[in-house]
Amino acid sequence: MLTTIIAITLFTIFLFLSGIHVYWGLGGKWGSGAVIPVKDDHTEVFMPGILPTFIVAAGLLGFGLLALDKAFTFYGTLPDWLEFVRRHGLWLIVFIFMLRAIGEFNYVGFFKKIKHTKFAQNDTRYYTPLCLIIGMLALVLQMSASSL
Repeated sequence: MLTTIIAITLFTIFLFLSGIHVYWGLGGKWGSGAVIPVKDDHTEVFMPGILPTFIVAAGLLGFGLLALDKAFTFYGTLPDWLEFVRRHGLWLIVFIFMLRAIGEFNYVGFFKKIKHTKFAQNDTRYYTPLCLIIGMLALVLQMSASSL
């Protein structure tokens, strides 16, 4: 039961995040003013293009499906490399999102130096805690699915 709840929660989060990235990839502007890290002079650290935005959207959707598969196993027999991803892919999610929560010590994460920009405030309030929660939920899901 816990596995199912966590899997559905992660899938929902990833589906929402993927949808936002598709929206931005299609040219949407809502929320885009505070989701890119900026330097002290308020210039953007980077500006992702359309293709990278869609790649992130696809990856997030894939993460969601991987989490959902841990609870429901809706794929049949898979090639060896996909079976490896099925068995161990949540570790990648744990690694990516825990690392993101820690940050790179300048613009993102709990230990960032630049803290006064709109992005940094949102990062502290929303983005970094969400990454930590995703990482922890993926860890619990991986550990509980491994013990089944």
